[in-house]
This record gives sequence, C-alpha cells and structure tokens, in this order.
Amino acid sequence: MKMLTTQMGGLLQRAGSNNEDAIEETARLLAQATIGEGRVIFAGFGEMDAVTVNALAAVEPFKGALRYEEGMTIHSADRVWLFARSATDEKALALANALAEQFIPFAVMAGEKAEVEDNALADLAYTYMATGVVKGILPDETGGRIVQPHVFVALFLYEAVKMAYDEMVFGED
Repeated sequence: MKMLTTQMGGLLQRAGSNNEDAIEETARLLAQATIGEGRVIFAGFGEMDAVTVNALAAVEPFKGALRYEEGMTIHSADRVWLFARSATDEKALALANALAEQFIPFAVMAGEKAEVEDNALADLAYTYMATGVVKGILPDETGGRIVQPHVFVALFLYEAVKMAYDEMVFGED
C-alpha cells in the first residue's frame, strides 16, 4: 500500500507540473464555447469515458458540458475535449481528424507525451495533456508492471481544468 501511495503521489505531481500551461490553455479553449454561441462536448473513449460521466453527473458538474454521440453535428463554435488512454486510439483519432478537417479546435488528454514520435493526436489538437500513464506503475512478481491508473490521473487533470474554466467563465474557484 505504501508503494502504491508513493507512486500515485509522484504520478499526480508530475502530471500537474508537466501540464501547467496546457491546463490553462484547455480551460481557455473550452471557455470560448461557453462565452460564445458554442457547446462544450466531452468525448471519452474506453474507460476514459469515466471523465465524461464525472463531468455530467458529479456533485459539481462541468457547467454546459454534454456527451459526444457518434454522428452528432458539431458546429464551428463548439469545442470538444477528447479523452483516450492512448494517443493511438483509433476512435479518438477518427474524431480528431474529422474535427481538424472542419477546423474545429479541440483538446486532447491521452497517456503519451506530445513530443513522442508519431503522436498524431497531439499534432492535431489545439491543446494536449499527457497523463504520463503508458505502463504499469508497480512491479509484479514476474518482473512485469501492474496498476495503470489512466482514469485516476485524467480525473485529477480534469479537476484542474474545471477549476480554471469556472474561474474564467463564472468567476468561481
């Protein structure tokens, strides 16, 4: 338990400090939709849809957010936030390409750093945040790695963006 606590604390510390600028940029991007005529659309893929569920159903929901539904019409005033475990997620890449073709700015949160080779999601996104979770954080008995807290770190970064967004749009902390 102590090892898990230590590793999780370090992971959150790195995720926060490595994404400081992206947190503000993402909040600003999403605020553009709310302040203007657009909508804030959350698109979670796989287990990362937990961030969308939290944004919509939490005690303190993300004001003005709605869930992405495949085939929905997205307008130029809308802003989309994609959540994927990996930057190679095919469904996330398909949506990112469609948004880029329509010149609709969007944010992405995925495991890999933006600087890794062939990170098409980072290349397409207006803002990009890396959770830093790309393999297990604890060793197992066979020399492998276990515990991949993708959603845990994503929710942490989501909350940081939500705080900045609420401050920008509603003047709240």
